[in-house]
Order: sequence, then structure tokens, then C-alpha cells
Amino acid sequence: MRVISGIFKGHQLKSARQLDIRPATDRVKETIFNVLQTRLKLEDARVLDLFAGTGSLAIEALSRYAAFATIVDNSRSSIELIKSNIEKLKLSDKSRIIQADAFKFISKTEGKYDLIFADPPYVYEFTTSIPEKIFTNNLLNTGGFLIIEHTKKMIFENSDKYIQSITKDFGNTVVSFFVHNIMEKK
Repeated sequence: MRVISGIFKGHQLKSARQLDIRPATDRVKETIFNVLQTRLKLEDARVLDLFAGTGSLAIEALSRYAAFATIVDNSRSSIELIKSNIEKLKLSDKSRIIQADAFKFISKTEGKYDLIFADPPYVYEFTTSIPEKIFTNNLLNTGGFLIIEHTKKMIFENSDKYIQSITKDFGNTVVSFFVHNIMEKK
């Protein structure tokens, strides 16, 4: 697993072969950031990485000049792995690592973010509730993106708060981009 672009391009990250996590592949990461390239100014962006696993999505965003990343995972082993990767790249001053249940963190945080990643386990029962929770708690800045990696079997409903604006299919894996549903008032 490596950083694919930016100031840390090519740097190898410690992976989690012994842990029960599924890090985003280089192909998925590259697609995500290619989509964002013309839609979101990453420079100075505030990033939230939920179910972070190795922290590779947050690290990729920081490599592409994001201002700060909050990285959340419930597993102590994942947190240690993330800390190791963050320290290796000397990104401690641009990140905050939190061991917590992601869904509970969403409920309690008062932070505002430009980019939110959520890569829950495929069997996570609350995946389809993540957009509602993020947008109800007003965690995503207008113009920002919530990006969820999930199985093809999962269906997300749009709401008056958000829409699923883009989907990218990678076989059984799908990456969905959610944005604010800003209705024009007549």
C-alpha cells in the first residue's frame, strides 16, 4: 500500500495483513481523488476519515495538501498502525487520531469538514444510515463531499438534506459520493 500522489507520492505505508480490515486499493483511491480533483479544492481542506483502518485515505488527502485530518477507528490495533504511518510521514501536527466507534463519534463531534471518508466493514449494519447522520449533524461544509465505500448490494436513499451525486463501480465494491441537496427556492 502506497501514497499515490502529492508530496508523499510513492511512500509505502504499513499495511494490516494481520488485522481484519479492508484498506482502499490504489485503484479506488486514485478514482476517488481523480473525481475530487476538479470538484473540491483539497488545499486547506479539513478531512474526516471514519473507519480509517490504515489511515490511507486521510494520508492521501494530506499528501495532496489538505490542511488537517481527523482520523477515527474503533480498533486499538488500527489506531497503532495509523499512528505509525502518520509518524513515519511526520504528519502528527496535521492530524488527530481518535480511537472511537465511528457512529458514536459522528453523533458527538461538533467539527465541520470539507471531505468525509467512511469505509466501514461490508457487514456493518449502519452503513446506509451514515449519510443521514452526517447531514443531520451538519458535519459536512457546503460544497464538500461525503464518500462511502460499500458493497454493490447496498442502496442509499436520497433525502431533502443530501443526494448521492456520483457512484463508481469496482466489481463488488462501490464508492458513492454524497453532497448537500441544495434546492433552489422559487
